[in-house]
Amino acid sequence: MTTRISIDRGAGIAVWRQIGEWLKGEIASGTFKQGTRLPTESDIAAQFGVNRHTVRRAIAALASEGIVRADQGRGTYVAAAPLSYPIGPRTRFSEIVSGQAKAPSGRLIGSRTEAANAFLAAKLDVPVGTLLIRLEALRVADGIPIIVATSWFEQARMPNLVTDYAETGSITAALTAAGITDYQRKGNQITAELVDPQDARHLNVPIGQPVLVVESVNIDKKGQPVQFTQARMAADRIQLIVET
Repeated sequence: MTTRISIDRGAGIAVWRQIGEWLKGEIASGTFKQGTRLPTESDIAAQFGVNRHTVRRAIAALASEGIVRADQGRGTYVAAAPLSYPIGPRTRFSEIVSGQAKAPSGRLIGSRTEAANAFLAAKLDVPVGTLLIRLEALRVADGIPIIVATSWFEQARMPNLVTDYAETGSITAALTAAGITDYQRKGNQITAELVDPQDARHLNVPIGQPVLVVESVNIDKKGQPVQFTQARMAADRIQLIVET
């Protein structure tokens, strides 16, 4: 970016707004395409002959409108359209993402065994103290992190689940390997909260940004719970559609 662009300081429009409108125009025209990184604040400031604080205010305004997103340590990107994410009896992340011409992937970010407390025992319909697998996963669409999910499973029913998930990146495939060839959602509970620091790092979002939280139970063909999940979703990258 070497061409100097003039600012009309007598127009009665704040300089940062003029820069914001210019960026909107460049995005609308395709100069900056969805998913691509914007020039740095320093580059934009030099092009307009302003300080970085002015540019930062323009970019913050665009971020509040969902036009761009700031990824910590990576830069500012033109936001893609939110992923439409239906939640119903047969919610499958890979199928949903693939159906929108995006590449799905899953990555294991942590696991351990723990004894079921009263809350988890009720969700999975097992006695308190039953050994559970706790699995932490990051779910990604076209290289963009969308969901951090914590899931619990009864260890005795699927002792190799962590290894199977690490190899495939698919909960469906891991459950199939354990002999659970089909499952359905029993229900969903949707809330919102501010992202915690660990999830913010995985999702590449600023501390304090809201995330959607979906709690769900999956059941097998006999109606027995096989998975309880708490999924935290980047609110600016996903649009939940509740199916009835």
